[in-house]
Amino acid sequence: MKNHADHVGSLLRPQELLQARSDRKVDRRQLRALEDKHIQRVLQRQKELGLKIFTDGEFRRSNFMSDFNDSVEGINEGDLVPRSWQAGDSGAPQPSSVPGIVVSKLKQTGRLTQHEVNFMKQHSPGDIKITLPTANQFPAIYYKRGITDKVYPTHSALLWDIVPVIKAEIQALVNEGVRYVQIDAPRYSYYIDPKWRNYIKNEIGLEPDQALDEAVRADNACLEGARREGVILAIHLCRGNNRSQWYAEGGYDAIAEKLFGHLQVDTFLLEYESERAGSFEPLRFVPRGKTVVLGLVSSKVPQLESQDQLVRRIEEASKYVPLENLALSPQCGFASTMEGNLLTEDDQWHKLKLVVDTAAEVWGVD
Repeated sequence: MKNHADHVGSLLRPQELLQARSDRKVDRRQLRALEDKHIQRVLQRQKELGLKIFTDGEFRRSNFMSDFNDSVEGINEGDLVPRSWQAGDSGAPQPSSVPGIVVSKLKQTGRLTQHEVNFMKQHSPGDIKITLPTANQFPAIYYKRGITDKVYPTHSALLWDIVPVIKAEIQALVNEGVRYVQIDAPRYSYYIDPKWRNYIKNEIGLEPDQALDEAVRADNACLEGARREGVILAIHLCRGNNRSQWYAEGGYDAIAEKLFGHLQVDTFLLEYESERAGSFEPLRFVPRGKTVVLGLVSSKVPQLESQDQLVRRIEEASKYVPLENLALSPQCGFASTMEGNLLTEDDQWHKLKLVVDTAAEVWGVD
């Protein structure tokens, strides 16, 4: 399956669906019917644009990782941890809250994505992409001293209790015939930004390089045994995307050799839409035969990129990775959380059309 026009996964939710989620009078059956209707609509739109990989836009999720919360016991979503972080081009502190705290030993109560897969297998016009959060996402933000450490003495102990949950889901997906499984892993950006490396060392109490090694081992453990002929195993890296904001900056240089050389994936989807991502030079560490999806189109802003500029940047990246092993996409999803980024649905579709058109210009029609 060779495809040069890709997209990360999440799409902007229509207002009707957002309102239904906040309306207590709308029951689960009514909400599911609305989700079904709008997922079928965006599947058709993806087909019309010429995309060959189809997602449900993550329309059944409240955020990109909420399927995990929904599939386990042991997370308290009622006692959220307020915090602020430097984000966006202004660098202003952004109020935020962690979407859960681990308060007891995790116990899996169900599959993460089976409800999504069943519908997609019935209605998708082509190959399905299913996205999953990295296991590394949760110890980084769900661990609260004084609470979580009563059941998991360390972040590492929590991480390795999460790994089997994600691993089992990946195995189930490939066994069910899903052709594209993508791990979303924004936490790797902690290791490229000095302020977050200091956070890891001083607040979490871990050596950043050792934590990076463990993060790679954990993701590889989740992927172990999942390789199948015709199945793409991918990982997506970004520097924050919530409501068009970002929280980390810096090139891939500090993590490239370990990450590209050791992660057992076929495809890397990499953020490259701004100067925050640095140069293409770290791509020299990508092993031959692996695919790099260049996230050159911004999912954060409505302004449409220049196709000529995209072509030039793809050509520049081809100095480090052969052109046939490159692809194009937005740098992230359009709605990492259900509230979505600060652009319209029309803007979103124009961006995705630009991806398809530019891929056709560079590689021909897939």
